[in-house]
Amino acid sequence: MPADAASQQDQQVPQHPRALEPGTLVLTIVLAAVGAFIGIHLITQLGISTHTSVIGALIAMLIGRLGFLGLGRFRSVHRQNLAQTAISAGTFGAANALIVPLAITWAFGRPDLIWPMLMGAAGGLFVDAWILYRTFGSKFLSAHGAWPPGVAAAEAIKAGDQGGRRAAVLLGGGVVGFVLAWFGLSASAAGVALIGNVVALLMFGLGLLVAQYYGLVPGLADFSLADNYIPHGIMIGAGMVALVQVGFILADRRKGVPHQAPTDPDPSLRDTVAPNQLGKGLGSGFALFIAIAVLLAFASGLWVEMSVPALIGWVLFAAVAAFVSELIVGLAAMHAGWFPATAITLIFLMLGLLLGFPPEPLLVLVGYTAATGPAFADMGYDFKTGWILRRVHSRHPGYAHYERSGRKQQYYSAMIGFVVALGMVALLWQPYFEAGRIPPVAEVFADTIKVGLTNSEALQNMALWGLLGAVLQVAGGARRQMGVMLATGLLIAAPYAGWLVLGAIALRIAVVRIRGEQAEESLQLVGAGIITGDAFASLGQIFR
Repeated sequence: MPADAASQQDQQVPQHPRALEPGTLVLTIVLAAVGAFIGIHLITQLGISTHTSVIGALIAMLIGRLGFLGLGRFRSVHRQNLAQTAISAGTFGAANALIVPLAITWAFGRPDLIWPMLMGAAGGLFVDAWILYRTFGSKFLSAHGAWPPGVAAAEAIKAGDQGGRRAAVLLGGGVVGFVLAWFGLSASAAGVALIGNVVALLMFGLGLLVAQYYGLVPGLADFSLADNYIPHGIMIGAGMVALVQVGFILADRRKGVPHQAPTDPDPSLRDTVAPNQLGKGLGSGFALFIAIAVLLAFASGLWVEMSVPALIGWVLFAAVAAFVSELIVGLAAMHAGWFPATAITLIFLMLGLLLGFPPEPLLVLVGYTAATGPAFADMGYDFKTGWILRRVHSRHPGYAHYERSGRKQQYYSAMIGFVVALGMVALLWQPYFEAGRIPPVAEVFADTIKVGLTNSEALQNMALWGLLGAVLQVAGGARRQMGVMLATGLLIAAPYAGWLVLGAIALRIAVVRIRGEQAEESLQLVGAGIITGDAFASLGQIFR
């Protein structure tokens, strides 16, 4: 491109708000601290965490209505996007990525390993963020994938900005979601079914129904899917095929440029990360996971307890576990808006038991694996929100630059949120744990490590059911993730969620057939409202 033409194009590129602007930075830090407290409180009191993105966006919207001290700048949807990214990072970073690994260590009876575990979990968290930043917008982790909670946050921000019919539809969906969730139903399951890939969600819904009702089948009343490692085997088989599918994507270097669907001229549908860039992002992330595993092994004293070959094997297995965990969690989050992070960690715990790792190395391994994945998925939602909001400039000559710039600012806001979350966890873990406030899942992991794997048929069952997961994953392809989604449903205990998913899919198909493809946008807006209402109801449980 000639120099004068390039200069002209640069002048046309809009300037994205910066995360480090003084006013934005102050709000980011405050919201991240609020999000971290919400996350710590919910995960230790109720065993759950919730999406706080919309809360951060609404706070930024309210601040933007103030016309003094330059606060009116927060009327910008892009600054609101930075605010929701920060509070969301604070919530999931503190709750899922940091408190849970520390709680596992405490529940196991090794408080002396708390600080080394915090260091390792923090390292895994920041590598998570780095890998997603480098790979989001690729053919593997597509910006135009479903990412349902990200759609919900974006629609809430747009409705607040535009008002009118969009706000009314979103509010109506929010009321439905709030009421369903308040009465203990998984409202977000219905919301994601109105947004995500139909085939992937169909498998998800079937898995949920099987998990809830298989005990009603004659002869299966005393049978346990979990105790026989059936969901875990399906997830392992599907996960292995998913990694092979990633390999095919990485090997597709023929184009050398980002992929674009030839039938759609919309520039926003062009992937911003080419296959070779995807390979570099994943490769550098895996190398960082190895480096952190080495540091964690020395900080926790494992190098004293294990021989050199065993230590090398542990480091490699820990890096693979962290890497695979985040990829599978990310795929599930992209397609269904739910991610089985706990189940994935449990799978690697059982594999570690089968490999014969001693209790202490296994404890550190589980904590490290648990730290990866949730924040990876949550950042994917936030990037999806930003991508939707920035699409208004998709016909602009400088759109690609603007999209990358906005994503970088979101990355900065998320990193600030993670740093604040790390500080909050470092200050609050001891009083919470000493008061007996331990996430239930941490007790499960700790007890499993203590007891060990006594079922001699576990490996055989996982291998057998892994074949089903592999076949489904091959049949659905990388886009539908049928094996991963079936296993996700089987691993999640959510009463009546399967009926909500299948009912919402049936409604979606019926409405589209009657009113045409143009009804999809309204359905997505309703789904976004339901997810938003579910998030507020989950937060309301603190006060309940």
